[in-house]
Amino acid sequence: MEKKEKKSKYFAEISLGVMGAGFLGSIPFQDSFVGELLQGGFEAGLVGGLADWFAVTALFRHPLGIPIPHTALLPKNRDRMMKAIVSMLENDWLTKESIQGKIQQIQITDKLIQMAEKELDSDTFHKAVGNFLNQAIRHIQPEKLAPYIEKELKAYLRSLDAAGFLQSLINNALDRNLQDRAFDYILAETEKWMAKEDTKRKIGKMAKQLLDNTEADGFIKMALQSFSNFINEEKLGNILQPFFLKRIILLQEADNPYRHLILNRIRTELENVQDRENLAVELNEWKDNMVDSWSPADQITNILGQVQKKLLLLSQDEEFVDEYVISFIRDLIERTKNDPEKMSSIERWLQLQISTLIESNHSRIGNLVKENLDKLDNETLIDMMENNVGKELQWIRVNGAICGFLIGLVLTTFKALI
Repeated sequence: MEKKEKKSKYFAEISLGVMGAGFLGSIPFQDSFVGELLQGGFEAGLVGGLADWFAVTALFRHPLGIPIPHTALLPKNRDRMMKAIVSMLENDWLTKESIQGKIQQIQITDKLIQMAEKELDSDTFHKAVGNFLNQAIRHIQPEKLAPYIEKELKAYLRSLDAAGFLQSLINNALDRNLQDRAFDYILAETEKWMAKEDTKRKIGKMAKQLLDNTEADGFIKMALQSFSNFINEEKLGNILQPFFLKRIILLQEADNPYRHLILNRIRTELENVQDRENLAVELNEWKDNMVDSWSPADQITNILGQVQKKLLLLSQDEEFVDEYVISFIRDLIERTKNDPEKMSSIERWLQLQISTLIESNHSRIGNLVKENLDKLDNETLIDMMENNVGKELQWIRVNGAICGFLIGLVLTTFKALI
């Protein structure tokens, strides 16, 4: 490009030189008609070429360095020219409405989905997804997340109804007849305890104390004293232990009426736990106190740290990324494509965001052009303009010389005829 521009510039200078040489060379032959005709043509061509040279040069600089008025027009009117260019860009060529109109003609969502589908199977995209996951996971700070999780967890626990939660557990236990198993377990353990020799002595001792301390009047008092004097702790233990063991064994039988009576009473009491207001209040107070005194931040931090390490390993596993992450993205894209309403919603959102971006940053187009032009000094700016339009400008000079030459021929011929 630069060689062609220099060539056109040299060609313009050559054309001007030819006209000057032709004018000088035709002076000795001006007495003849042909010599006069050529001299008139070369003279007019030289004047036309010089006039166009002056005009073209005056646009960019002072001709021959002489500060002639109304020359070097572009440097002198640089600010006006810059403002005109910026105004033309902002108000005529690249208006907000025209840019927004062009953007609205583009189905951005479709193009984004096409690009995503095209890149889904590429190794570069897979590696980029893995790297993105890895960096995202690394930036997670468990120690900063733990207090927030603790706060939300405590708030959730405080919102729970302890009595209702207990009632749910009881109802589940009753549905599975766990009260029967619990009752049998208690009876079995009680039987083991009752069969011990030490238990027999304790039972006899307690029975003897009961007899000795029982207050009564008249005949009953005398009978109790006589019986107490007749029997000792050991005998009472020998009498009561078998009695209690027998009753415990009978209660373990499935068809025992007392067993059914006791179990029905237990079920009734358990089914109505939630209706006991005092118990519900106490349970909720106990629950709130436990939550307030609980500080799981350190445990949560440790758990999050362990999860983070596992996720970092998974993000480096190509099989995991392909099977889960890429598969998830592919399914998400497919579901979005098959949902016209969602596609339309995404498109509206994207168009709105782009329109808002254009609205708030449109003035930066002109500012960017102005900033870049302001970085250039006059010589550099003129050189750029000459390099871009210089070829056409040089042809003005060539055309001026040629047109002047032809007009000179016509005028000389006309003058000779008249």
